[in-house]
Amino acid sequence: MGRVVVVTGASGGIGRAVARRFASQGASVGLLARGEEGLDGARDDVERAGGRALPVPTDVSDHERVDEAADRIERELGPIDVWVNVAFSSVFAPITEIHPDEFRRTMEVTYLGYVYGTQAALRRMLPRDRGVIVHVGSALAYRGIPLQAAYCAAKHAIQGFHDSLRCELLHQGTNVKATMVQMPAVNTPQFDWVLTRLPRKAQPVPPIYQPELAAHAVAFAADHPERREYWVGESTAATLIANKFAAGLLDRYLARTGYQSQQTKEPVDPDQPANLWRPADGSRGHDFGAHGRFDDRSHVRSPQVWASQHERQLLMGAGAAALGGLLWLWRRGR
Repeated sequence: MGRVVVVTGASGGIGRAVARRFASQGASVGLLARGEEGLDGARDDVERAGGRALPVPTDVSDHERVDEAADRIERELGPIDVWVNVAFSSVFAPITEIHPDEFRRTMEVTYLGYVYGTQAALRRMLPRDRGVIVHVGSALAYRGIPLQAAYCAAKHAIQGFHDSLRCELLHQGTNVKATMVQMPAVNTPQFDWVLTRLPRKAQPVPPIYQPELAAHAVAFAADHPERREYWVGESTAATLIANKFAAGLLDRYLARTGYQSQQTKEPVDPDQPANLWRPADGSRGHDFGAHGRFDDRSHVRSPQVWASQHERQLLMGAGAAALGGLLWLWRRGR
């Protein structure tokens, strides 16, 4: 019998791809999101991939609804083995143009949604002494960028929460594990439904990766949760390393390039939906799916992801190469 997996934000984007990925492994998947059209599409995806699906319309900013959803999933699918926090919302705008209630709402969904999901998972996993919690993060959990202050702040908060959670689980000596996957720019529909006050359409900063690559990394992390976090994509690795050693230079670089690189040349559609307060699929009456409009510019593979998941083999290969080199030098010296 397959695992029981819960995915928040399962109606679209990375969450949708993650649900499909676990379903392809035979999992039963509890699907949490607000948009019912997207949830119906996610259910169909899961069932086509070979899994069982239970869509539960849920606003993750409401801790009671999250706990009720967890209860229903355990009643109908069984004990939860993996809980994946993905759901988020945000605003594209300069800080001076983001209203206080929009900052608050972003934190309630994007940060507190992870907190409430984690608490619901822990209430069920800790007594059983097993289970995995995966936080879907971002390079922006470490490195803030212009025009996304609300989202960056929420992801930074998740990173701090994750650090505390890891310490507490280690202190308790439990077999419940937590890990985090830091994502790059991903081709998801968010750029057509996040509330924006930019003059031109929002876009992910290239290089862009497909959501299936992100989903593969999440599933790998769920199977190998001993590592505290995983990085996805060469751009994530480069950003986090640059921020660690040259944050001031990165400030100046992003000040110069960050506005233009996050916008296309097309003007914003005045009728574009915004999912901050209500689900975007309900406003248009259709399912957005996992992919955004950047398929022709998106990568399906990443050497960095492969390398991060095969560290042992790479180290063994490097060791063997070094040993071979030493033997060659010794023989040549003789």
